[in-house]
Amino acid sequence: MGARHEERRRQIAEALLAIIDLHGLDAVSLRDVAARAEVSLGAVQHYFRSKDEMLLFALDYISERGTERVRRSLGQGEQPPRAVLRDILAELVPADDQRRAELRIATAFTARSLVSPKLADHLRAGYDSLYDVLVLLIRHAQEADEMPAGLDPERTAAALFALAEGLGMQVLIGHRNPRTALAILDEHLDRLSTTAS
Repeated sequence: MGARHEERRRQIAEALLAIIDLHGLDAVSLRDVAARAEVSLGAVQHYFRSKDEMLLFALDYISERGTERVRRSLGQGEQPPRAVLRDILAELVPADDQRRAELRIATAFTARSLVSPKLADHLRAGYDSLYDVLVLLIRHAQEADEMPAGLDPERTAAALFALAEGLGMQVLIGHRNPRTALAILDEHLDRLSTTAS
């Protein structure tokens, strides 16, 4: 029952994301999501009591997909902290159609959060969680002598986060291509890394 419940919620989330990507956030209605997911309106209302609840679930769903991609890219073996840091930051740069669609959707959520305190709180919590992971990875990279001990992990995490997010937006609007954006990110990480002795 639990697995089927979660699968149905994901089916509805996929339908919601497709509508947002095609028509924008304002075009979303529970009825349209039900039609796209090929379920009844009652089924959608069973899993989500409101449009905002459905939107919050979809935002978390996007985040989970990115996390899963990072896990797959790292494989089963132990990866150095800097490699993990790079993979996480690279998720913010849309290098394929799925990531571009996800970033368009995330941007729509960000715009809506300006007038929705509940959504803004949710986004801030997600930002805080990602920022905390970046800080932790930078500290581990320092301990592994992959990054200089003199770096301030918190300021460095904030700068890297802003750089990757900004590059992602530039790719999204066609100002840069993904390869160039990722090369810029890698160059910045290289400058931060400890020079091999």
